[in-house]
Amino acid sequence: MKRGTLSLLIGAHQFIVHPIAVTIAWRKLYGRWPDLSELVCIGVHDWGYWGCSDMDGPEGIKHPELGSDIANKLFGTAYCTLCYYHSRFLAKRDKQKPSKLCWADKLGTAITPWWLYLPGAWLSGELEEYRWQAAQYHAETGNGIMMSSTNREWFQWMTAHLRKVALQRKEADWNR
Repeated sequence: MKRGTLSLLIGAHQFIVHPIAVTIAWRKLYGRWPDLSELVCIGVHDWGYWGCSDMDGPEGIKHPELGSDIANKLFGTAYCTLCYYHSRFLAKRDKQKPSKLCWADKLGTAITPWWLYLPGAWLSGELEEYRWQAAQYHAETGNGIMMSSTNREWFQWMTAHLRKVALQRKEADWNR
């Protein structure tokens, strides 16, 4: 089974756990629960990982397309954009601001307990990909965390990093 499919079934993007965490993060960031349309977007935003062999490679980077297509059909362009630009990569490529869902998605990952996140990410094969990316980031910038760290050390670094990024970007967006 491919890594993206495993992610949705048992991994970091598990189709029940991840949307619940993102919903809670939405409440923390924006001071309200998502409305029904936003809630559907939270539920479907990562469905495009189904069938992908990687998470952030050539297939995985296109994962927002399915969720944004669903959102567009159900609710229109604004919700299509909410799903599509939850990807910082796609937002940067298209010279757009990441959507509110982007920051809730990052914070949702950051508030997921390690005992839910790490076993699934390890079983799905995502953990290796994510840890390699963090090590590359460390090699390039001096930030990040080395491959020699433990999975729990990596998780602690990753959640602190995502929490910081989500809160800083949300504040920057509000101050525009």
